[in-house]
Amino acid sequence: MIQKISQVCSTVFNPYHNLALEKYLFDHVGEDEIILYLWQNERTVVCGRNQNLWKECRVTKLLEDGGHPVRRLSGGGAVFHDKGNLNFTFLVKKKNYDVDRQLQVIIEACKSLGIQAEKTGRNDITVDGRKFSGNAFYASGDHKYHHGTLLIKVDTENMSAYLNVDKAKLATKGVSSVRSRVANLTEFCPELTIDLMKEKMVQAFETVYGLSAVPYDRASIIQDELEETERFFGSDQWLYGRKIDFSYRIDRRFAWGDFDLRLNVEKGRISTAALYSDANDEAFIRRIAEGLEGTAFSYENLMSLVTRCCQGEEHTAMAKDIGELLHSAI
Repeated sequence: MIQKISQVCSTVFNPYHNLALEKYLFDHVGEDEIILYLWQNERTVVCGRNQNLWKECRVTKLLEDGGHPVRRLSGGGAVFHDKGNLNFTFLVKKKNYDVDRQLQVIIEACKSLGIQAEKTGRNDITVDGRKFSGNAFYASGDHKYHHGTLLIKVDTENMSAYLNVDKAKLATKGVSSVRSRVANLTEFCPELTIDLMKEKMVQAFETVYGLSAVPYDRASIIQDELEETERFFGSDQWLYGRKIDFSYRIDRRFAWGDFDLRLNVEKGRISTAALYSDANDEAFIRRIAEGLEGTAFSYENLMSLVTRCCQGEEHTAMAKDIGELLHSAI
């Protein structure tokens, strides 16, 4: 049962620092505590943990313009951040994790501004059918977090300039461009500012949980740990991984996300592999990816690996889709 709610707001716009602080709060959240973390990045493209950054983002242009390519811990798709975007994270132990309650904080904050928001699809919050908040999720051990974006006054021209959005993804949503399917909240509340949204988020947090939010004790943060994590998030190895030329590619877009498998095979076994996906369940995809190298290249062996990685009904449904793709491709 939640007995303490804490709030912390980052004062810098460096995405590697902000992800490091998020990870620190994740690792150190109290037993019956939930933390609301609010943060902003400047000119940043953030891809999901299992995505191909080069495919999702025009990396060269972003770097030339002084921007930041970023990979987060959670699954899901790529998003653009600038100072017109407010990011939020709810950090909590698994026993107290309640995504509907957490989403209600956002909906209540919008309601207090006269904005009628609603949850739609896999992980979006919309107004009049247009998305202003995308959500993603991460779990490790007995800790979980739920984070996402709040588009207040984002430069949608830059959003389109830096993001490569798969045409198949747009087609499934019945839209023609990334700009046409998103909305800034200032379209519905012209007087809205980032500072006002922060204030409304904290107030809604207190309302939904029935407690007063306590400022997080920033003096307690272990700086060496924070700095080491910041270096990790900014490293080329984390951002881009290994550069490999692959001989085989098996890919398809499903309702739950894309599945893009790339392989090299030597003497009947997979020698090198990469698996890219914007599925929200990053752990399921990651388990499959970790088991690929050394596996015999056959439908039966790959399906055996996928089945072993299943941990629930949702995974079974995903595995069925993957199985049909593998059966048609191998």
